[in-house]
Amino acid sequence: MIQMKENSMGTERMNVLLLKTGIPLMLSLLINSLYNFVDSVFVSRVAEDALTALSLAAPVQVLVSALGLGNAVGLNAAISKALGERNREQVRKTASAAIFLAVCAWILISIACLLGVRWYFNWQSGGNEAIAAFGRDYLSICMLFSLGQMGQWVFDRFVIASGKSHLFLFTLSAASLTNLILDPVFIFGFGLGTKGAAIATVIGQFMGLFAGIFINHRWNHEIPFSFTLRPDMRSIRTILRVGFPSTLVQVLTSFITVVMNSILLGFSSTAVAVYGICSRMMGLCTVGVHGIDNGLIPIVAFNYGAGKPERIQSSVRWSMLYSFLFYILFLAALEFFPDKVLQLFNASDHMLVIGIPAVRFLAVSWLISIPSLVLSAAMQGLSLPTPSMLLTMLRQAVLPVLLALLFRLTGNLLLIWLSFVLAEALCLPLAAVLWKNNWTRIRSQITGQKQ
Repeated sequence: MIQMKENSMGTERMNVLLLKTGIPLMLSLLINSLYNFVDSVFVSRVAEDALTALSLAAPVQVLVSALGLGNAVGLNAAISKALGERNREQVRKTASAAIFLAVCAWILISIACLLGVRWYFNWQSGGNEAIAAFGRDYLSICMLFSLGQMGQWVFDRFVIASGKSHLFLFTLSAASLTNLILDPVFIFGFGLGTKGAAIATVIGQFMGLFAGIFINHRWNHEIPFSFTLRPDMRSIRTILRVGFPSTLVQVLTSFITVVMNSILLGFSSTAVAVYGICSRMMGLCTVGVHGIDNGLIPIVAFNYGAGKPERIQSSVRWSMLYSFLFYILFLAALEFFPDKVLQLFNASDHMLVIGIPAVRFLAVSWLISIPSLVLSAAMQGLSLPTPSMLLTMLRQAVLPVLLALLFRLTGNLLLIWLSFVLAEALCLPLAAVLWKNNWTRIRSQITGQKQ
């Protein structure tokens, strides 16, 4: 066992540590969400059909991201735990295995693109060839050149797992700022429409990958890494075991989004566009919540490996408080000025009628989701993927679609938006029970190992 110096995740005051870990992540997620948001704003100037096409592409993009997310969540927890145990060799093996899995994910995504993108848009566009063409142009480029995205997930998580979240800001900023600059150039300057938006996106992702490789090589010496075609299988299994539930949840969420788009298309294509706008807004308005939650996972994992249960409890309490504080201003803006937000997307009068109640309902659902998100992240940090997966599946996939299918029978679109609020509210008691039962057991194990 090689001796490693004490990491700040095991010693620093928790209220300060969470902010130091979470704020760089928030800024990075803000930049990331902004370029998704701006993508939609720019594309809405092309045509409403183009905006609808991006909404239809969103669930497939979630599916693509699922492979990167699963790898990222698994390696994040595994590397942080190895760092807490001061096992440098295991850190190296896990890092190399994660890079190998990223390349495998890109190959699978490329094959899926060649086999399925045309069929998908022929099915989802409702016979509207303009929507289908916009969607095929955008999604094909994003999928075939997704190596940058898969690699960026890995190198971003290396710096997060080692407690150097401020470096994550530089990698994601490189990607996001590149995309923001290139979007209007390719969309309007070269007149490429949704194809231009996709080109700007993948160039940005590769910039983020190259920045991540450089930053980790130069400044993150706690995590040695290299590419290998013969990765450590124990590390592969550990990453997959922890990360697979997150991937599965994202896959199911993608499927549910497809179902929701189909339900909304029964009302109008504008309803689909509104749902896509709300999804983009969620990414922007919940950056504070997700920044804190993403920072919580390695903190919990590190202190789990180091055998410090009091710090784990403290991290969860502070995470809950900060998450509410960082969301409250966004909630006020969405509730009081939904029309102003929608007008950013060149909203027609018909879109405003549909979109204003949608924004208000979904803003409330995001508020109610905060305790579930925090406790789910904490369980991931404790290498408890199954309860985390169960909770996330119910609140993001199973309950919303069941309620939406039920409310569709009424023909009332308002009730479709209400289904998201009810799903989050119904999951709150389950989140509390899952956390209490699992934490009691984990705490006893840690205490027993110390005695």
